[in-house]
Amino acid sequence: MKKEKRALPVILMAIFLDLICNGIIVPIVPQLLANPNSPYYLLPSYVPVSYGYVILGILIAVFPIAMFFSSPIMGEYSDYIGRRKIMTLALAGTAISLGLFATGIYIKSLTLLFIARIFGGIMGGNLSVAQAAIADITPPKLRASRFGLIGAAYGVGFIIGPVIGGVLADPNLVSWFNASTPFIFAALISIVNAVLVFFLMSETRTIGGTFVITWHRAISDIYHAYRMKRLRMIFATNFLFQSGLALFATFFSVFLISGFGYDQLSIGYYIGFVGIWAIVSQGVLLRILSKRFDEFLLLRIFLLLGSAAIFLFYIPDHTTGLLIVGAAFALTNGISMASLPSIVSRRTSDENQGQILGINASVQALAQAAPPILAGVLAANISPSAPVYIAGGVIGLGWLIFMVFVKKEVE
Repeated sequence: MKKEKRALPVILMAIFLDLICNGIIVPIVPQLLANPNSPYYLLPSYVPVSYGYVILGILIAVFPIAMFFSSPIMGEYSDYIGRRKIMTLALAGTAISLGLFATGIYIKSLTLLFIARIFGGIMGGNLSVAQAAIADITPPKLRASRFGLIGAAYGVGFIIGPVIGGVLADPNLVSWFNASTPFIFAALISIVNAVLVFFLMSETRTIGGTFVITWHRAISDIYHAYRMKRLRMIFATNFLFQSGLALFATFFSVFLISGFGYDQLSIGYYIGFVGIWAIVSQGVLLRILSKRFDEFLLLRIFLLLGSAAIFLFYIPDHTTGLLIVGAAFALTNGISMASLPSIVSRRTSDENQGQILGINASVQALAQAAPPILAGVLAANISPSAPVYIAGGVIGLGWLIFMVFVKKEVE
């Protein structure tokens, strides 16, 4: 209990600060490549905006591709040397990648932006390690609500992060603010975060031994995920759920730009509003529901509701409607986002939490790799709203697989 009291607040704070950093960049990146009217647009005027959509999709995709290879290594390595050291390393690396991205914007170098994103993805295995650390100190029956706290930290980060990003990039507020400023600020937060984890977090798991890095571990882990009969269809469900979210998230800002004329500040405020409902979903609603229902039942209901909520974005033609639909989206998909890693954790032995949650993170990273590229092609050839609506169908397919193939286990 003493270890739990010392570790849990620091882990949640680390996730919260990390998500602020992730949230800060959300309103900015689409302005660089998908909004020719933005002063921060990087492409020459003779380049069609449809090309910018494709480049944006690839730029977003390289992060989860790199994370796909790094997450299982970080997760399993943390089983050997402890969670605190790996989390500190990941956060310090994140600070470096954000600094590189800020520099790339300032000197208008697409090459440096790609390098920064790839390095950030390599250092992006932090979440799977944090999940494993929480699993270390949490009884199985409480894991759904604890993973819900992770989701709540996500929600708070995405309330504050996009708003900060929009504000720090607005020169109308402060003359020297520009598109690089949010990334510099995020890098400083990551440095502070690494220091807090290193000095304040109590270690949740330390096991000695020899660990050999296998760079193709992620590929073999996908094969192992397929071979795990208890988890195979849960991994498949998570793959489709995360693919749908990636399709949605990649071009949702572009959807707001093209359909509603939003700038980076308006996007930041809107995503912050959606984040409030993510907190309600995972910090309040899930904690109430998990006392009466397990993850199995929650996923059977909320995967379907989350899919339906995305199609509601067809309806609004003004901001009021967008606010209502955004709340519905966050309330429904927030439950599934927390319940999927929880059900994986509950069906995994204590000694393999880091490894299995690392595999789950690899599945998630793989799911997030191809959709941004696909989204760029869809936006370029159909419309910027196409990836948003296809996302609903992908999550709906995940619900169908879960309903048909995942069976309830008796504990």
